[in-house]
Amino acid sequence: MRLPDFLIGGAPRSGTTWLYWLLDRHPSVYMAKPVKPEPKFFLIDRVYALGLRHYSRTWFAGADAGLLAGEKSTDYLESATASERIARDLPAAKLVFILREPVSRAYSNYLWSRMNGLETEEFETAIRLEPQRDRELPERLRFSRPFSYVSRGMYADMLRPYFDRFPREQILIARFEDIVDAPRRLAETLQGFLGVDARPLDADDLGVINPAERPDEGMPESARRVLAEHYAEPNRQLARMLGPAFPLWT
Repeated sequence: MRLPDFLIGGAPRSGTTWLYWLLDRHPSVYMAKPVKPEPKFFLIDRVYALGLRHYSRTWFAGADAGLLAGEKSTDYLESATASERIARDLPAAKLVFILREPVSRAYSNYLWSRMNGLETEEFETAIRLEPQRDRELPERLRFSRPFSYVSRGMYADMLRPYFDRFPREQILIARFEDIVDAPRRLAETLQGFLGVDARPLDADDLGVINPAERPDEGMPESARRVLAEHYAEPNRQLARMLGPAFPLWT
């Protein structure tokens, strides 16, 4: 039974699909197929109930012996239940989480929901309504959570269950901004963490994957100020958790 050696989690709208395609180019890596829909095996109760053999047969049947196997399910990051299941079933797995400056991430998530016909409110109204909408979310949207713009930027809270259950050396925290500013360096860091040969040129020509409909500059300044204040203390908590090796956003 073939199971993954590593998992890529969120945050949503932070470059997880870019990481998937980067690693899919590596000759020593097999990425779970198909990329869409994501497996979400450890997240969705009814899928997890099908068992590890189902997981192996469905997503890793093509993984040749000797290849490192991995999968990407963005929403693993925000699920303490997923962290518990992964720790129980894949205790030696390496975990990769990529984070984005949370104000920009929230707005990109909003634009994605608008682009896909899920959102009709203006951004400031949407963030005000978020707690109510999360409570009233229909079952079919329980895991995609298309209106959870602000809560998905509380990174320290979401990482803590994984840090509690896994040795720190099994977890890599990457930055979305490095996809733009230093993609080859990010590629080399990720490949080194996974223990495969460095191939920084694999990052070339990947471009922007899953773009939203408008650039970040469209965010209302009043909303930007509100969110920046909202995230100030959570970002400080994240800085204390990750230390100076993870340069925080300014």
